[in-house]
Amino acid sequence: MELVRVQDSDYRKTYELYMTFPQNENGYLNSVYGYDYDKFLEWIEMKRSWSEGRDLPDGFVPDTTYVLVDDGKYVGVFNLRHELNDFLREGPGHIGYCVSKQYRGKGYASTGLKMVLAKAKERGIDEAYLSVNKDNPASLRVQIKNGARIDHENETEYFTRILI
Repeated sequence: MELVRVQDSDYRKTYELYMTFPQNENGYLNSVYGYDYDKFLEWIEMKRSWSEGRDLPDGFVPDTTYVLVDDGKYVGVFNLRHELNDFLREGPGHIGYCVSKQYRGKGYASTGLKMVLAKAKERGIDEAYLSVNKDNPASLRVQIKNGARIDHENETEYFTRILI
């Protein structure tokens, strides 16, 4: 199993994976929902720039999006924000992820999160901030399995921290 940056992935397979995700599911926002393939390729180039800290919209931070690949199958995506701003610190945090429905319940989210945490450590992040919808206990278990503790909560979300 490996993490591949979207800009280094098989674009067609990555596109097909993203098209399996709804627009908004369990707090994961699919930013390319409804894109045709050409528009998706433009997004890939935008992500390449963002991962290098270039051409960021106001309020955005550099980030890298990875595809989790298992024996040639594209099973999920993981986004690592390289730093936090106030919005991210009190909201989504460093890492967001989604696994395609057909691969859920097979340990991919847990393994992928572990791998992304290693990438975070390489970037000098010692404590990862994450959030999870309260109606998504499977994702909370994934985070806890990777060492998360619930730091605080609001009506709809838990905000977790993982010491790396």
